[in-house]
Amino acid sequence: MGAIQLHRCVKICCTVVAALLLVSCSSKHYRASADKETAAVLAQKTPLVQNMDTNFTVEAQGKSALDDLPLFEKTEEYFGPDADLEMNARVISLEKALNLAVKQSHTYQNRKEDLYVRALRLTLERHEYAPLFSGRSRGRTSRSTTQVRGGVDQIVERDVTGDQNAGLRMLSRAGTRLATDFSTDFLRFITGDPRLTSSSALVGTLSQPLLRGSGARIAAERLTQAERSFLYSMRDFTRYRKEFSVDIASSYYNVLQNRDAVRNSWRGYQNFKANVERERAFAEVGLRARAQLEQLRQAELSAESKWINAVRVYRQSLDKFKIDIGLPVEADIVLDDSELNKLEVVDPQLALDEALEVALISRLDLETDRDELIDAERHISVAKNAFLPQLDAVGSANVSGNGRGGLSTPQWDRYRWNAGVDLDLPLNRKAQRNSYREAIIRHERAQRKLALAVDNIKLQLADDWRNLEQAKRNYEISEVGVAIAAGRVEEQDLRQKLGRGTARDMVDAQNDLIDSKNQRTSALVSHTVARLRFWRDIGILIIKENGEWDDVNRDDVVKQENEFSDN
Repeated sequence: MGAIQLHRCVKICCTVVAALLLVSCSSKHYRASADKETAAVLAQKTPLVQNMDTNFTVEAQGKSALDDLPLFEKTEEYFGPDADLEMNARVISLEKALNLAVKQSHTYQNRKEDLYVRALRLTLERHEYAPLFSGRSRGRTSRSTTQVRGGVDQIVERDVTGDQNAGLRMLSRAGTRLATDFSTDFLRFITGDPRLTSSSALVGTLSQPLLRGSGARIAAERLTQAERSFLYSMRDFTRYRKEFSVDIASSYYNVLQNRDAVRNSWRGYQNFKANVERERAFAEVGLRARAQLEQLRQAELSAESKWINAVRVYRQSLDKFKIDIGLPVEADIVLDDSELNKLEVVDPQLALDEALEVALISRLDLETDRDELIDAERHISVAKNAFLPQLDAVGSANVSGNGRGGLSTPQWDRYRWNAGVDLDLPLNRKAQRNSYREAIIRHERAQRKLALAVDNIKLQLADDWRNLEQAKRNYEISEVGVAIAAGRVEEQDLRQKLGRGTARDMVDAQNDLIDSKNQRTSALVSHTVARLRFWRDIGILIIKENGEWDDVNRDDVVKQENEFSDN
């Protein structure tokens, strides 16, 4: 009989160990489980945030190959001795640059991971309101010796002990706490009395707040705030996507603008060189004063210096752009010049007051500020509840069992239960008082934050509008300036050939032509970027999965305004 009981004890221990091995999942399983649960959270919240990436994933998409991009198969004289600098480089369009940036940018990936981590935290908050199981098992063996009185022999005792415990804990959103626990213990002497001694107990407890902490609005406040805070994080990420795409486009056009400046500087430099050679020939036959030749020579050196600096600025901006879109600095790329030729000054055809009206109902950050004011109001109610006495209805039940000669199971006729109330009178409420006062201050601060946000949006849109108007006017001025400067250069060139021009007039005309061309490109780029920022700051710039945006017109503005109004 003793051998049988010992065998049962060993069998139980082996079963427990096997169960632990089954429960202990691999790290890959835990990672997949976390991804699955956060994906469910994102899928649930995504419809609540307009233009949230519906295919959001935290996984980095790896480096995209550039082998499928077209090659740049020509030399550019405006790079001087390095005319073949960009020969066989991969040509990247704006669309491809945006796609690369979304997939490879380190900054963009960091923001995705930030959102994922916040989703993980929300899953933990939700987990607190799910049934939580626990289990524990222990086994011990011991040996003791006792000296026999009056002799030299010793009595040796060996025994095996063990205990197991399984529990369940639940917290409801109404504040109810339920806990159950089942435990067993056994003792088996290997020597001496061979019988197995065991005991077991099934215990359940229940607690329900009646005053302080009662009701779903109070008891589930922590989960409520976690849910809302994650929604705010999704709005922040969605707005970041808009800002990111506009910033990438701005950097792209800035690189092309710098490339155009290299081209203009080179042409100006070459014109000065040609003028110097011509004036030198005139000076050698006494048709030009040496001072006039030296003045042109000085202008040539200055033009060369400006060209060299323009090349440096261009290459520096290109290298920085590579980092922005997640490419290594050594990547051999060139941006598509045709993207610059596509630009045009487009009037948004939207009055400033209309833009402001749409922005006040469509801006995600402003929507968050409004919701945070609601949060602050709710926190005041929660703080008020803390002043109430702690009155809880409590109850517990216990069923136990014990026996010798076998494992014990609960004996249902051996039960014990109790029920009652726990009362904690509000005699010391200094901490609660301070929390309540802080909640009031946070509410007032949230009101000011919302008012300030509205004012900042008005200021932002006014600045965007002024930038659009200024860029448009600058472009119109530069167009006229280029035409005038080109005519002056042509006139001065003819006068120089006829021996009637002056070096200063030629230098001024050439420099003005270079500056006017650079200003025209700058104004065109500035207007394009300002228009994108204007749509972004209104809140209606819709970003696609690959980082591109849908073109916006007045009809789209009216449509989205109606959609927001309906919601």
